[in-house]
Amino acid sequence: MSTIVQKYGGTSMGSIEKIKSVAKKVILEKEKGNDVVVVVSAMGKTTNKLVDLAKEISVNPDKRELDVLLSTGEQISISLLAIAIQSLGYDAISFTGYQAGIRTKGIHSKSEIESIDVDRIKENLEQGKIVIVAGFQGINENGDITTLGRGGSDTTAVALAASLGCNCIIYTDVEGIYPVDPKLYPNAKKIDCIGYKEMIEMSRLGAGVMETTSVEIGYRKSVPIYVTSSSKDTKGTYITGNESTINCKPIIGIAIDNNTSILTIKNILLKSNDISIIFDILSNENLEIKMINQIASDNENTNLSFIVSKGDLGCVDKAMYEIKSELNHVEVYKDLDISTISVVGKGINYDVINKIFNIFKTNNIDFKQAFTSELSISFIVDDKYKQSFIELVGDEFNL
Repeated sequence: MSTIVQKYGGTSMGSIEKIKSVAKKVILEKEKGNDVVVVVSAMGKTTNKLVDLAKEISVNPDKRELDVLLSTGEQISISLLAIAIQSLGYDAISFTGYQAGIRTKGIHSKSEIESIDVDRIKENLEQGKIVIVAGFQGINENGDITTLGRGGSDTTAVALAASLGCNCIIYTDVEGIYPVDPKLYPNAKKIDCIGYKEMIEMSRLGAGVMETTSVEIGYRKSVPIYVTSSSKDTKGTYITGNESTINCKPIIGIAIDNNTSILTIKNILLKSNDISIIFDILSNENLEIKMINQIASDNENTNLSFIVSKGDLGCVDKAMYEIKSELNHVEVYKDLDISTISVVGKGINYDVINKIFNIFKTNNIDFKQAFTSELSISFIVDDKYKQSFIELVGDEFNL
């Protein structure tokens, strides 16, 4: 007998009928003689609806109270799934993040898992129960409910698998991991195996199938992760450290980050405290800064450009107001109608870069900024160019 951690996302849990289907799938694993721990997300668009409710009251709701609110979505899912499994004659018990022993650290809405005490989970598994855990949440040193940010249920699942020393299966609404979102590029061919590092890079840059932190935990703890469809009996994708099985193409995929905006500040005085004041204000707002670019305009002035998350726009607006109030000589503005498109792979060489720049030139596509890492090259483009650029890159590299 072995232990398996299964994770089901919001789409898989989107209705009572789907929850009943998940219950049957969980029971099939139990009938193989395995102990089963199930991690679930909130039903469908529940989290978005809860955020909208809060924003009907406040444009920038208190993060602690928002965590309390959002955590209820997963609690609905775990209880309904436990009831569904019990109705089919099997013993199941649901746990919130706190009840499952998940301790967190960091700020509200973006907390990190610090440790997991799995004693209570193991005790119930030994009693023959199927254990269902609320994803996306935990409890901090102050005893407050916290949430783990976007894709936090993936993180919960992989972290639990690491603590239990077992495999993790991520059930989702797609058949595995694709080099490009098939909704944007229908010709995309599913990847059978992908390395941890490449998957981390894809996730970090916007690929939505897996959350970055979850893959990082898998990499550090050598947790085997398998991503597959919750509704179809098809072969999925292994995320692995086994070099012999990993896709060896120079370009593995394209990651699209639609959650991109640019905060630009011009006419910053170099011989002053302007930059220090700006960073103090941004730090106080806990903005998630993805990239910083500095462009000197002359010997006395400079311009700073911050790539930030659209999800932080309330904080961005507040920061813009405070910067302008403190430094009335600067210009401050934001750019929202943009996306970051990243080409990911082990072979980002001059030949690859030349092909990409030829795509821009030949098709009269402009980009606002570009930046690179060891495994990727990223471009910020206006949304009007996004679809055509994705298609052209996908065709060029046979993705």
